[in-house]
Amino acid sequence: MLNIHKVSISFQGEDLFKDLTFRLGQGDRVGLVGKNGAGKSTLLKVLSKDIEPSTGQISEDKDLKIGFLRQDIDFVLGRTVLEESYQAFTEIKILEGKMEYINTQLAERTDYESESYNQLMIDLNDVQEQYEILGGYNYQGETEKILQGLGFKREDFNKLTDTFSGGWRMRIELVKLLLQKNDILLLDEPTNHLDIESIIWLEGFLKNYSGAVVIVSHDKMFLDNVTNRTIEISLGRIYDYPKPYTKYLVLREEMRTQQLASQKNQQKQIDQTEKLIEKFRAKASKATMAQSLIKKLDKIERIEVDADDNSVMTLSFPVSVTPGKVVIEAENVSKNYDELRVLNTISLSVERESKIAFVGQNGQGKSTLAKIIVGDVTATNGEVKLGHNVQIGYFAQNQAEYLDGSKTVLDIMIDAANETNRSKVRDILGSFLFRGDEVDKYVRVLSGGERNRLALAKLLLQPLNVLVMDEPTNHLDIKSKNVLKDALNKFEGTLILVSHDRDFLKGLTNKVYEFKDQKLKEYLGDIDYYLEQRNVENLREVEKRTVIKEKIEKPTSKQSYEDQKKIKSLNNKLSNIESDINQLEKKIKDIDLELEINYDQTVAEPNFFKNYQAKKDKLEQLMKQWEDVQFAIDNLN
Repeated sequence: MLNIHKVSISFQGEDLFKDLTFRLGQGDRVGLVGKNGAGKSTLLKVLSKDIEPSTGQISEDKDLKIGFLRQDIDFVLGRTVLEESYQAFTEIKILEGKMEYINTQLAERTDYESESYNQLMIDLNDVQEQYEILGGYNYQGETEKILQGLGFKREDFNKLTDTFSGGWRMRIELVKLLLQKNDILLLDEPTNHLDIESIIWLEGFLKNYSGAVVIVSHDKMFLDNVTNRTIEISLGRIYDYPKPYTKYLVLREEMRTQQLASQKNQQKQIDQTEKLIEKFRAKASKATMAQSLIKKLDKIERIEVDADDNSVMTLSFPVSVTPGKVVIEAENVSKNYDELRVLNTISLSVERESKIAFVGQNGQGKSTLAKIIVGDVTATNGEVKLGHNVQIGYFAQNQAEYLDGSKTVLDIMIDAANETNRSKVRDILGSFLFRGDEVDKYVRVLSGGERNRLALAKLLLQPLNVLVMDEPTNHLDIKSKNVLKDALNKFEGTLILVSHDRDFLKGLTNKVYEFKDQKLKEYLGDIDYYLEQRNVENLREVEKRTVIKEKIEKPTSKQSYEDQKKIKSLNNKLSNIESDINQLEKKIKDIDLELEINYDQTVAEPNFFKNYQAKKDKLEQLMKQWEDVQFAIDNLN
């Protein structure tokens, strides 16, 4: 469908990437990965024709339709959610206008026998036929179905888009893309503003999508569940393998190990040949042989080892002053948005040096309470008091909206600095990988990950002893996440973290507050303790289990006694399969961790890859069994 041949992009004389060549075909679901600033979002813009490549060619099938979910979107104000969603159907809306015009003419005119009146009837028939072919009689139902799949309720449909946050507007843009029947979908961080239920729905939609999909994401689970191919951009070149992300990492590491071994053996041969050449050069009788060896050496194609981009930011959060023992006191806090109550008389006390995680479904008030604490939002009832000497640093989920796109990276930092730290601005930017001319980039051209890095750098310019961070890992690559986690682990102040990323939260907090039904529930332990108490394997399961139980526990008053017995048996079987899945997923995760820590020793075990793959195959079988049993239960209910 789309052929990319030797495409390069250069900025100010420097190559971002060079001579990229690959092909996108029907059914390809590509995870486009790489560190922040590697050029992922830029490549999507090239594929969508938002920008022209510096060199190279892109050829495509005739009438190819490409849809692009950008990180930054603009909305026309004054439209409802439905009206904005219907913008996906440009041709259908034009035909509706034509039908309305013709019907008005037919109703107002009385020259029924005239040729022009007859032509109107013919035109109306043609337009209606075209309207039907394009799905005009079905598009409204399809729109409502996808809106609900991505988390909108029916009562939201007629609300103005102006009243929704940036995250919900991004969902509307995603709805429009999914309705357009594009041949290729380009999705830039599609899960950043979705709750777990919507992510699971989107996974199902994309797995059944007939066209090609290219996804930029740092959500490993999402990539593993959706993609069948991974393209990594690293140091200006690409690595392309027909595997989802986690399998790709294992495969690439295997290949790199083989390259190192082959390079080592080749170097031994080269060294031996060079010694012979030196030995033979000194003897006239061996001069011909020496020349022959030199030619042989020149013809050898040197084995290269794939380079790894190991550049990472450096980060630490120094505590400004020591605050009092209690840093935050919330008493009977409630928050309403018009008719919607998000928080209902909640109270909590945060002591100095606490490390707290806010978890729960989207829309349950996690971000709202964070904003009330930092003073961005006013509580409807109750109050939040800050303790003695408390200085709060706040990282917002929609951090990009807090950065002025018309300013440069350096301008943003200088504006935020004061007399005491202004001289350190360039050093701080350098530690966040903004070096040389990169400090003169405008914020509007930065990738999502680069904006997050800039927002983190800006945080260091203000005194703080309490950090409130709302989804700080959105847009950050894996290495940057690890650097941030390490810095937060070493932070000696108080931390409140809103996140759905279990790997990131693990070992980082000592208390968890679950937000549910306008209330808080406290768990005195880390994220693993919380999940253990909830009897689930990961944060996704917290919400998935709720849905499953709702399906299983539907009233069965009309069911026969035999059906009820079957359902009970199937439910027991489902529970056993779920238990096996949880245990096997844990084993596989432990192996993945061992691979990261000590690859050589782990793979040296007899039949390692055979046993590892057997576990993966068994997991797929169990997931298929789970689906079959669940389907059987649904049919009996």
